[in-house]
Amino acid sequence: VPQLGPQLPPRLWHQPWSLLYCTARDGFSLRTLYRRASQLNCPVLLLIRDTEAQAFGAFSATTIRMSNGFYGTGETFLFSFSPELKVFRWTGRNNFFLKGDTELLMVGGGSGKFGLWLDRDLHRGGSSPCETFNNESLSPRGEFCIRDLEVWSLA
Repeated sequence: VPQLGPQLPPRLWHQPWSLLYCTARDGFSLRTLYRRASQLNCPVLLLIRDTEAQAFGAFSATTIRMSNGFYGTGETFLFSFSPELKVFRWTGRNNFFLKGDTELLMVGGGSGKFGLWLDRDLHRGGSSPCETFNNESLSPRGEFCIRDLEVWSLA
């Protein structure tokens, strides 16, 4: 994903990437993703390919974890490749960056809509325009089925 490099905060441009979690190796489980990601507290890149071959995801300067409320920083952003890279940065309108519970992982929000959400089995997800990032839907249909999901850490 070399196109994403320049979009990251400059302090991360030359950091090595390591694959923290992938469905091909680790299975389809949000719980396993949390367990893997919580071992390191470092920036992460979430990459998704859906069954329609669309690719999109999110960057967070803080790791993905279970939480009671939203967490994260204004460096968080959503992105899609359709067909060229589009990046949706923080608008400053709210602080709904990430929230994780046993049922859902959510990125971005406002007015009951999430910029990106994934279900507990990492089979289904969705994307809506949201106030946090003023993004387009990352998936053409709004809801999608996940084919592959990877989480890369910048440690």
